[in-house]
Amino acid sequence: MLTHLRIKNFKAWKDTGPIRLAPLTVLFGANSAGKSSLGHLLLALQQTARSTDRKRALHLGDASSLIDLGTFTDCLHGHDLKQALSFELGWTLPKALDVRDPLQAGSRYQGDRMRLDVTMMANKAEQPEVQALRYSLSSGTKEVIDVALERDEKRKLNLSSTHYGFKMADGRKWPLEEPEKFYRFSDTSMARYKNGGFLVDFALAAESMLERISYLGPLRSHPQRIYQWSGDMPASVGQMGEYAVAAILAAQGEGRRLNRKAGHHTKGFAEFIAAWLKDLGVIDDFAVRPVAVGRKEYEVLVKSHAKAPEVKITDVGFGISQVLPALVQAFYCPPHSTVWMEQPEIHLHPQVQAELADVFISATQACEDGKPRDVQLIVESHSEHFLNRLQRRMAEEMVKPEDVAVYFCRRVGATTELEPLRLNMFGEIENWPEHFFGDEMADIAGRTIAAMKRKKQSSQQGGAL
Repeated sequence: MLTHLRIKNFKAWKDTGPIRLAPLTVLFGANSAGKSSLGHLLLALQQTARSTDRKRALHLGDASSLIDLGTFTDCLHGHDLKQALSFELGWTLPKALDVRDPLQAGSRYQGDRMRLDVTMMANKAEQPEVQALRYSLSSGTKEVIDVALERDEKRKLNLSSTHYGFKMADGRKWPLEEPEKFYRFSDTSMARYKNGGFLVDFALAAESMLERISYLGPLRSHPQRIYQWSGDMPASVGQMGEYAVAAILAAQGEGRRLNRKAGHHTKGFAEFIAAWLKDLGVIDDFAVRPVAVGRKEYEVLVKSHAKAPEVKITDVGFGISQVLPALVQAFYCPPHSTVWMEQPEIHLHPQVQAELADVFISATQACEDGKPRDVQLIVESHSEHFLNRLQRRMAEEMVKPEDVAVYFCRRVGATTELEPLRLNMFGEIENWPEHFFGDEMADIAGRTIAAMKRKKQSSQQGGAL
């Protein structure tokens, strides 16, 4: 699970400042305020980790990639190639990492939290190049070991640590090689040291964290009359939710069983999703069935209310096909995952938008096979109804204040600022931003004044008659 994020000189962000990421993190703000670019950088990091090109520090994308951010110049704040793009990522480890120095008997460095700090600048070819790379392993709030790879004034790379004593291998002191991608020390560089083998574990921890990030965009696929599934196991529901039905079938085929929180009744995956759809009020019943025995074609059948006939998902309101991928991804993703969603409330009735907050709270508290799933949701939203329900659940103590983080993005000139909203134990926002959801009072006052004027005009016209 991600614990914090900070980005400098990326797109609209001069400096986001430190962002605390809770199990449920919600980002609000006006259109084009820069909310989406925070997730876009994470996706660029993920596709870089998946790339087969180890020499490319940052894979910004192309026509075949998950996301295409253009050139490095396009990504830099103010398109200034003299600026350094930097980011900090912190996350918890599913299992504590144990580091031992083979040259120091009894030495042990164990931690359950990691942090990765990276600084990049444009090289002569205007491509991103790593200037500094630092890992930190902590136990709770105490740092137990750190590693830094940095360039000096002559662009020479140097490896250092404040907690660990690196020992160069015997022989000629060859210079260190360029890091691979933005997070990995090269095999040759690690071989320069007698006790640097653990650096592979740091890189693997970063890859594992990035691999557990999934993304659901604001535009989702239209429902289909027939879906095909041949037994594959999709990694996610897809950027547009195109694999949502395949994910349901795969999870059901695996026999996965979940409950909404510890102590609640356990259900099979398809039944679990159907129950949430019913609680949201969008349908009464939901099922995925093969069109015939032994076929790989499936149809999604729903009933809008108890006495209604069963129909295909294409023959009911559009909202169910748009919310289904959000529900499935929130519970389909592997344990310890981070799911980034843009506008999951789109095309939904205000009441359903409010109920969606309950779904996402449950997603962070759900258990599978008797164990907490430890899933994190980062949601970009424009829904006041979603926020109202979230505040209510905090007041009702159904979710802890420390398990929720809410931010408001606003444009200030050429830059974007991120303001954390302070929610107290009663669910009240203590620093309500100006124009958070538009100027509601101005609309009410304007309507009242207009109504008074029209009543006055009608009275005068009646008196004239």
